[in-house]
Amino acid sequence: MITINHLCKTFRLRSGDVCAARDMNLDIHEGEIYGVIGYSGAGKSTLVRCINLLETPDDGEMTIDGTTVVIRSGRVFLREGGAEKPASEKQLNALRRGIGMIFQQFNLLDRSTVADNVAYPLRYTGMSRADIDARVRELLALVDLTDKADVYPSQLSGGQKQRVAIARALANRPRILLSDEATSALDPDATESILALLRDLNRKLGLTIVLITHEMSVIKAICQRVAVMEDGAVVEEGEVYDLFAHPVQPITKRFVQSASPLGKIDKMIVEGSPLLRVGPGGYLVKLLFHRDCVGDSLISDVSRRFGVNLNIVLANVEEIQGVALGGMIAAVEGAPEAVQAALDYLRDKHVSVEVIARG
Repeated sequence: MITINHLCKTFRLRSGDVCAARDMNLDIHEGEIYGVIGYSGAGKSTLVRCINLLETPDDGEMTIDGTTVVIRSGRVFLREGGAEKPASEKQLNALRRGIGMIFQQFNLLDRSTVADNVAYPLRYTGMSRADIDARVRELLALVDLTDKADVYPSQLSGGQKQRVAIARALANRPRILLSDEATSALDPDATESILALLRDLNRKLGLTIVLITHEMSVIKAICQRVAVMEDGAVVEEGEVYDLFAHPVQPITKRFVQSASPLGKIDKMIVEGSPLLRVGPGGYLVKLLFHRDCVGDSLISDVSRRFGVNLNIVLANVEEIQGVALGGMIAAVEGAPEAVQAALDYLRDKHVSVEVIARG
């Protein structure tokens, strides 16, 4: 659905050049919810603005819903049948209409009603007033705001405003929806409601959704795959479950820790929590139980089999993409050879073992 090859974008500022996209490559599948996560300044928003060509990249190539766009030195070309021709503004506008976008700050017209806000993208499409009214009613029903058609944005909650923005973004029946930090200004209940709506729209309409966020909990709740961005580059990419189970890059590990109760362990270590003290020869370990080994009685089995003591400090089981992922911080004490044998046994059972500290 969206393929990006060698995309580059540098902003020329008085204070110096800022490279917001460095030789970026992505492949987003049709009908999936794809997450892009990174801290402020990572280049996430630049990426989505390049996808819908609100921002013109310096160089690169993008195939969007079957249309291949080639950018060379800031000039935009369309490739058709092997030939490349300069893209007209009319062609670019047609491409943009196939891509809906929602923002953190809603961008609604304060002096227009909810119905008029949703109708706005349809005013210059040649549709009759009756057809526009019918489409608006359909969209408001889709986002569960039928009773709000005649009210103004100032009378809505944050979650309701974002639903209006989503309805407006879907007015031209796009096959792609870009969400740029669309839940960052919402409270937890409204965030959960909007994410549920996006998941429902993805299923009902077959929408391909690209979701930009700095919150790993949002990625975990809704996305199938995710790209992690840092300093204008994609540093890690993969299935959401795999990134939670096996983060590689330091920034990915930070994001995963922020979304897991087990992430508290670093703070506890720094603060010297007495819960993390182990005796001489003991180990403080982090255990991750993946997929099929979640639910097995491995802890009691290890304790009996090797004669070691396991004191569970923290434990958590969560569901990601319908699959369980369990985590545990435990103090393991016993004879050195028994402790080592116990940890090796856990590894043989496909448990990830990370030694955090030794007594």
